[in-house]
This record gives sequence, C-alpha cells and structure tokens, in this order.
Amino acid sequence: MTLNEISNAVKDLKMPGFTAKQIAQWIYGKKVRSIDEMTNLSVKNRELLKESFEIGCSVPVEKMSSVDGTNKYLFRTPEGNYIESVFIPDDDRATLCVSSQVGCKMNCKFCMTGKQGFSGNLSVTDILNQLYSLPERERLTNVVFMGQGEPFDNLDNVLKATQILTADYGYQWSPKRITVSSVGLRKGLERFLNESDCHLAISLHCPIPSLRLELMPAEKAFPIKEIVETLRQYDFSHQRRLSFEYICFGGLNDSLVYAKELLKLLKGLECRVNLIRFHQIPNVDLKGSDMDKMVAFRDYMTQHGVFTTIRASRGEDIYAACGLLSTAKQQGIEI
Repeated sequence: MTLNEISNAVKDLKMPGFTAKQIAQWIYGKKVRSIDEMTNLSVKNRELLKESFEIGCSVPVEKMSSVDGTNKYLFRTPEGNYIESVFIPDDDRATLCVSSQVGCKMNCKFCMTGKQGFSGNLSVTDILNQLYSLPERERLTNVVFMGQGEPFDNLDNVLKATQILTADYGYQWSPKRITVSSVGLRKGLERFLNESDCHLAISLHCPIPSLRLELMPAEKAFPIKEIVETLRQYDFSHQRRLSFEYICFGGLNDSLVYAKELLKLLKGLECRVNLIRFHQIPNVDLKGSDMDKMVAFRDYMTQHGVFTTIRASRGEDIYAACGLLSTAKQQGIEI
C-alpha cells in the first residue's frame, strides 16, 4: 500500500490519522513481520488492523546456492504458483533480480520462463515480498526487474512497487538503484519513461529484425527499430541510464557483422550495451558465444563510441537464468 492507501484504511477504521505514517514506518522502515510488532499503536488499534489486513510477507520455500555466492530463491504465491529471485553479490554491490509475472507471454526462444506459458501477473505484494523476505535484504544495493515475466505487461503493479521503493515513506531508495527491463512494449515503454525515473534496459539481442523475430516473437508487434525511434525522443544524458541487453549466441549473433549493424541502429543514442553469454537451457538448440568473440565484439563497439561491457556469468551451476527452478517445481521435477 502507498501512504495514501494506508491513510484511507486508517480513516475507514476510525483510527487517528497520524497512525498511517507509523504503520508505513513499521512496514517499510522496520520491516516487521506481524501487526503485533507495531508497539506504538494501541492494542485496540492493532486488533482493528488484524481484522482487515496482514503484512503479506512470505519466506522463500527453496534456496539454491552457487559456488560464486549467487543465491536463487523460490517463492510461492498465494495462488500456489512459483516465482524466482536471484541474489547476486559483487564486492560492495549486491543486486536482486526480481520477477514481475508468473510465466511470460513473450515466449523468447532462449528463455525458460517463456516455455511455461503465462499464468498471471504478480501483485505489488508479490513483487515487494521478494525484497522484504530476502534473507540478505540488508545487503541489497540494487534491484533489477529482469526475472520472470515482462514488466511492461504488468506495468501498474511494477510502477507502484517502484514508487514504494523510492518514496520517502517507503524504502527511500534512489531511482538510480532500480533498473526495469523490457522487450519494448510500446504503450508500456512510453508510460514508464513518462512516469518513472528508474533506469531502463531494453532486451535487444539482435539488431537485424528478421533474426530478432526468430529469437523474440515480440519483434512482430514491437519492432526494435520503432522502439529505438521512441527512445530518441527522451533525454538519457543525465540521471537516468539507458542500456541494451544483448545475449551472445555462438555462431548466431556474435560476429562483427552484427556489431556493425548494432552501431547503425543505436547511432546518436546516449546508451550502453551489456553483452551476456547465453546460459544453455533444456531443449533449445542455441549455445553460448566464446569469450574471444565477445571481447572482440565489445572492443569494436567501444572503439566506435558505444560503451559496452561483458556481464560476468553468475550462478550457472544453480541454473541462475530464471525459469528453470520454478518450472521444475510446478512440474514436480527434481533438479
């Protein structure tokens, strides 16, 4: 709930107006797990709250730990579905990759979540619980909406979650600590750019439309060239960062031919490109690029004016790419 929603709830229960800020502080500041812990509220008011509300937190039902320190958590939603979050520590940074949907409609060829089909949107509670109930929550420095689902396909709840994360009454995070990733749903893209100050990452993966369509069916409805033209209408030279995610598939999109096409596509746009080595998933005939090719791709892009990085592969031994653990759980398969 936002502070306004808490205030309305307090008013409906005929509790003093100032208790709304107290409740918000208990939840978002002190992260209590029960209403009984709100000790500066009277016993009577706590009982009133308990009749209509609950904190809504639920601990992970499963954990997988990598040799590199990455932890994958499986959460069960109130409807009985499963979603994943991945905690990634890196020196003085710690990033949580959160999910926004159960399954996904986009059905990208390289993504295990898309193989599940779509089961539903996560509520704001489901989204925030991934942070709230994370064992390492006090270590978090960044959150990325790059887990299961397409964030712009559940934009109302994603925007509300980021609002609470950045609000004075909420988590009090800077928008610069939050990145939302999308394949580029047009209406959602424009709304996000107009209503949020969080960083944006576009799942690009191929600059040539015909091949991108083979990898990402969303290219048909949301062509990458139109997405880039929309982005050109916004200023990314100040606080907000624009990045493009580019998974490198061996022998498919990792040659300098594609680097040259990518430069043409992004020419004049203030952005960065993140190269990601493909983590193989079952029953998909794609393989990861080798490091020499990725280094050559990165260096060519950087030499021609587009800042490009290679994202370190993390958690491969625990299937850190989202979708594998929840798919197995929902199908009753041991991994």
